[in-house]
Amino acid sequence: MQITRSSADTVQGPADWFTGDVFIDVVAAAPAPSRVTANLVHFMPGARTHWHRHPLGQTVFVTEGVGLCQRRGGQVEVIRPGDRVLFEADEEHWHGAAPNRLMVHLAINEGDDDHAVVHWLTPVTDAEYTAAPATH
Repeated sequence: MQITRSSADTVQGPADWFTGDVFIDVVAAAPAPSRVTANLVHFMPGARTHWHRHPLGQTVFVTEGVGLCQRRGGQVEVIRPGDRVLFEADEEHWHGAAPNRLMVHLAINEGDDDHAVVHWLTPVTDAEYTAAPATH
């Protein structure tokens, strides 16, 4: 067993991965042979990821606020606390906060044999972000 006291600072998400203000807290980053990482990601209103994909998929668990997500070619979906979103392996997608609400989620990823966890793509345009969400 290993206990790590929280001493890592919250870091701002880089502009080449995100649009808007995003803050990241590392939750899990075990040494090899583990391949699992988990981050608590705080999106301020209107903030979002760029399009990206994960070689082995990603699970996002919403803990607070209201968010949006979309897979390439799909509708924008609204996500709320308790929602769990599974993005399939190599599925291009984005996720972030709603325009008028913050959103916090736990992002759980597994690296591939080369330990690549994510491949970043292009920014989500304002038109893509503001597309009408799916109604359920």
